[in-house]
Amino acid sequence: MKCILVEKIGACAVVEKECPRPGTGEVLLKVNVAGVCRTDLKIVRAGHRDLVLPRIPGEEVVGSVVEVGAGVSGIAVGRRMYVYPGIWCGTCGPCRQGAQNLCRDMRIMGFHRDGGFAEYVVAPAQSLIDVPDTLSDEEAVFAEPLSCCLNALELSGIKPGMTVAIWGAGPAGTLLARASRALGFAADVVDPDEKRCERAGGHRLPPSKEYDACICAVGSAGAYRQAIARLAPRGRLVVFSGLSPADETIPVSFNQLHYREQSIVGAYGCSYRHGEDALNMIAAGSVKVRDMITHRFVLDDIEQALAVVELREGIKVHLYPDRKGIDA
Repeated sequence: MKCILVEKIGACAVVEKECPRPGTGEVLLKVNVAGVCRTDLKIVRAGHRDLVLPRIPGEEVVGSVVEVGAGVSGIAVGRRMYVYPGIWCGTCGPCRQGAQNLCRDMRIMGFHRDGGFAEYVVAPAQSLIDVPDTLSDEEAVFAEPLSCCLNALELSGIKPGMTVAIWGAGPAGTLLARASRALGFAADVVDPDEKRCERAGGHRLPPSKEYDACICAVGSAGAYRQAIARLAPRGRLVVFSGLSPADETIPVSFNQLHYREQSIVGAYGCSYRHGEDALNMIAAGSVKVRDMITHRFVLDDIEQALAVVELREGIKVHLYPDRKGIDA
């Protein structure tokens, strides 16, 4: 099969590899579409804490079942599936609390095991979620980034009628805003980029008001400083995007947190249940996603796809095994 392989940090290549076979409890899927995000860019260009090389990247995947391994039941060949990217133990403390993304034995597709930048991918049956018949592959693959947004909104602690401000009008920021409004939260988006700001109906500078929750969906220390300054009493800052090692420490007034009863919480990835919720929201039309697709590439054009993400020239970039997926 054709795939994208990262053998050393800083580069990737289109190569031919033997098609994998599913083991016990696993399923082989033909990749229909994969999403390309800034995490994939980071994996290739700079590496990642969870990355194990050599690796086929790609954690946003929808595919069709072509082979079922031993011990798997209830999954039919030909069925379209969204792949929740994690494997979890189900018994550790975080798993028992519903935070499978923090499982002590978590193994993530595209990081610890091969992902979807390929013609075929093997996934554990426990990680598969049926794609509703009413959804296209292109829409369903948004379930992964939307899942991460739902996790962040859950951790924000806000309730319908409360206000949220989101820094960044890229794919994650746009999904955070749309999901917020679908859940009944008043949402403002902040992004200095004129084109992205206009597309999201946002603000180039933060409005001069306070918010019940502030979520940073951009890896900018300046954005985090602005967000902290806009927290209302009992407001919560959600650390959605990580920062570079040079910027990862930001001064925070603990007296401000103390006297205003504010809090800061991290949000990393998502759990299986978020994937189910995300697919349902997209299928119901409460979170629209199709208009966010700005670029479509095939595996051979991976460098162009990564360049679009790096230069922020589009919103959502999709990758296909061949032209058939794009032309369908």
